[in-house]
Formats: sequence, C-alpha cells, structure tokens
Amino acid sequence: MVGEGGYKYQSQSGPVNHEQRFPTKQELKYKKKKKMMMIKLCFLAMALLCVGPANAQTQGVVFGYGGKNGPNQWAHLNPHFTKCAAGKLQSPIDIQRRQIFYNQRLESLHRDYHTTNATLVNHVCNVAMIFSEEAGDVMIENKNYTLVQMHWHTPSEHHLHGVRYAAELHMVHQAKDGSFAVVASLFKIGTEEPFLAQMKDKLVKLKEERSKGNQTAQVEVGKIDTRHIERKTRKYFRYIGSLTTPPCSENVSWTILGKARSMSMEQVELLRSPLDTSYKNNSRPCQPLNGRRVEMFHELANKYESGNKKKKTQLN
Repeated sequence: MVGEGGYKYQSQSGPVNHEQRFPTKQELKYKKKKKMMMIKLCFLAMALLCVGPANAQTQGVVFGYGGKNGPNQWAHLNPHFTKCAAGKLQSPIDIQRRQIFYNQRLESLHRDYHTTNATLVNHVCNVAMIFSEEAGDVMIENKNYTLVQMHWHTPSEHHLHGVRYAAELHMVHQAKDGSFAVVASLFKIGTEEPFLAQMKDKLVKLKEERSKGNQTAQVEVGKIDTRHIERKTRKYFRYIGSLTTPPCSENVSWTILGKARSMSMEQVELLRSPLDTSYKNNSRPCQPLNGRRVEMFHELANKYESGNKKKKTQLN
C-alpha cells in the first residue's frame, strides 16, 4: 500500500511488500523543510489577508488587542508588520486643540454614495460591510477615492481633545493608484444611529452564525441605503497616518468628522456580539504625532475668511 509522501508500507492484512523502502535522511530533511515553508506561507497568507482589497481587516487574523499578540507586539508577529513599531506616521492619534492648524484651502467634504448591494462580514477582528459593486466615492484634494468597505471599532480609536468615544466607523476608500483614504465618524451613546438601525436583524443573524461555530460568517444585506452616512459636515480634521491594523502601512489620508454622532448602547453591543471576547474591544492605542500637522476645515471659518476678503476688496 502507498502512504503519505508516496512511500510504500506493510499492510496488516496483506503480505509483506519486499520492495518497500524508507525515506533517506536527505528526503526527510527536504520534506521537513517543505513543511516549514508551507507553514510560513500559510502564516504570511493570513497576514496578507489583513491588507486585501479592504486593506485592514481580515479573516484568519494573526494579531490581537491584548497579551502576546497585542498592539505592542504587532511588529514582532511578522516581518511585514515592522511599521507598527518603526513607523513615524502611525494611526490613530489624539486630536488636541494645540496641534490643530486651520487650513482655509481645504474644501467641504464631497461624498457621492449610492444605494448598492452589501454583505456583512465577521472579520474576526471586527464587523465589516463589503460592497459587491460600486458604492460611490469621495474627492480629497482633487483625487477620487472609491468606497470599498466600512467597519466599526469599539471603543473609538481616535480621540478628540482627549475624549475617547463609544465607537468609530471607518469608511475605507481606495484610489486607482492603490492609495487609501479613510473617512472616520465618532459615536457617543445616545439615540439610535439610522444606518445601523437598517441592519439590526442582519447583525443579529451574524451573531447567530458565529454562535453556530462559523467564525468568519457572512450575511447578505442586499440593497443598502447609504444616504444617512453621506450627511454633510461643517467641520473635519485631516492628517496623514496609517492603517490601524497590521501591517500598519503609512501615507493613508485620514479625515475625521468634527461632530460626534449618536449610537444606542444596544447598537454598540450588536457590533460587538459576533466577535470573540478578545476582539470586542478592538481599538489600537493612540500613536505619537511625531511633528505631523493636523489640519482643520470649518465651514463657518471659511465663510468668515471669504467675507473679510470681500470687504478688503471693496475698501481697495
């Protein structure tokens, strides 16, 4: 009979096969080396899933938020994760008043999202919504970024003036050149958030799928109305940062909406419910600013500046 690796071995029920042979030391060494290589490739594949089309969240997560694979250890988990410790443009950050620079050249945030088909996914490290077709885009500094997915962190990753919020939504956009732009919304405990209210039953179903042992469950949402997300904002903060999960790739354009929105405590728990205990608090600690500028857009300030310019023109 032929066993694993193609080597013959003796059958208990049949006669001895005198042609059987055992693997040589070189063959055993090659087989061991091949096995180790496969293990390494599997590990790398799981890590790279973190930076697939959504470029941050994944199935088969190899990092965590505490203990031996927590944020302080990410850089040691894989050679591709070194930016998590060595990078100087890391996210999230605490946006402090003394670090903010008003930039009158910044324009109002223009987002154009569509009603589209979506799927809720348990990415092990968070709950995400993936879009199966074009979901719309955002224009940032004359560059177009297409919305590819959104996911939630509880509690918030970014802090605003030293305050950490109950949750944070990351809307991940990607340009044709592969660069990323994330638009983030902060949430405090209060009234129900309308967009999440549309998906209450789907989130419950995602939790049920997880309880059945399906760790990376998916639930079809169907057509989803994103108009509630596209709410106009009068104020936002912008800086250059990174992904907040390994491999912590840098030069990501971050836009943090200036006004915190409301979400019910029940909705926060629904977002946590499909996740294992170790991922229910899935927020990376704030990172050093390292001399970066945090720029602010404020619609009222822009109008004030424009008004002053008109007055000066009239006086001249």
